[in-house]
Amino acid sequence: MSDNRRLWTVALFLSVATTGAMLQVRGAVLPTLSTDFNPPAWQLGLVAPVGTIGYLTVMLVVGSGAGHLDSRRFIIVGLLGSAAALLAMGIAPAFLVFLLAIGIRGTMTGFVRALDRPVLSHFYPDDRGRMYNRYDMSWAAGAALGPVAVAAAVALGSWRLAYGALAVVVVVAAALFWRLDAPTVESEEEPLTRESAADLLGRPEIVAMLAALFFITGVEGGLFTWLPYYAAAELPDGVAEVTLTVMLAAYVPGRFACGALAERVGYLPLLAGLAGALVPTFAFTFVFATGYAVLAGIAVIGLLIAGFFPTMMAYATDAVPQHSGPVNALASGMGSIGVGTVPAVMGVVIGGSDAATAMQYLIAPLVLALAVILLAGLAERRRNRAATAAGAVED
Repeated sequence: MSDNRRLWTVALFLSVATTGAMLQVRGAVLPTLSTDFNPPAWQLGLVAPVGTIGYLTVMLVVGSGAGHLDSRRFIIVGLLGSAAALLAMGIAPAFLVFLLAIGIRGTMTGFVRALDRPVLSHFYPDDRGRMYNRYDMSWAAGAALGPVAVAAAVALGSWRLAYGALAVVVVVAAALFWRLDAPTVESEEEPLTRESAADLLGRPEIVAMLAALFFITGVEGGLFTWLPYYAAAELPDGVAEVTLTVMLAAYVPGRFACGALAERVGYLPLLAGLAGALVPTFAFTFVFATGYAVLAGIAVIGLLIAGFFPTMMAYATDAVPQHSGPVNALASGMGSIGVGTVPAVMGVVIGGSDAATAMQYLIAPLVLALAVILLAGLAERRRNRAATAAGAVED
């Protein structure tokens, strides 16, 4: 049991690290693609949605049916399909071919991400907070290395080398899963029926997760999209370009720390403390700070915001552990909505004002996320008191 679980955990962490690298390689390579292929701006704007549509569709469909599916087989298919798509991106003769490969890669990655976290959930039913944060820490490590891989590939002669190298790593991850036995888990995923789906969506923990994740992932999406643009006006050339890498690198220790604290402190108290610290940190960084103090503030923001998504997911999954696949799908879907919506609103603000104002407006969703977490904590205490009172009456 322990060897099976340990090897599966290593393979899962490697596969999610490649997912983070894929995402950030895509962003880092866009300026070079624009030069090499010279596509119109509207085609460049399709890169993110084309990669997301297939991913989200598969996440929702496969994640909802996680209790019926062979996780190992679907993960292997997803990884091999991703590797093939990465190779196609690396040899694409035209931008539209590259765009098609992005769509295939997103779809194939959806098969992996729909099932890997549920497997981890059932491997560690008493330790989800720690393991979910370690899992997402691996994603952050891969994401931080993505732009570095592109820079190295360009230095060696071509951005295409980055996709070839990434495809090889993904094939290695698929080979690991191929050699593994079926996961020997401590708890089981139950199929989602129409009745259980309605109950799931009505649970207060799920509602709180979806609301909080919309606000938090919206803030993250705003930072991912507009932080380099903002930093270009605030920091010297050469420093502004690394702000996003600095923030992503801070995700690694941030998620490690949240993983260590999640079960000791409790999910909601930890999340409330992080949100409470983020609000003044944002105010300092984007209202008062200048020069290199902005870079320091960005690093602290990365450290604090890193653990929200995995910790909030662990909180919701603990309420319905038999449906970790659907919870994973719902969280990923809401995360994508937040990441897509808030940056678009910020673009409107920037068009009418400037990037500094748009960044300051991100304080509002942070305050709303804090309010959701505090309300969830209050509701949880009331439920616990009611359960205690009911138990006393029965005795």
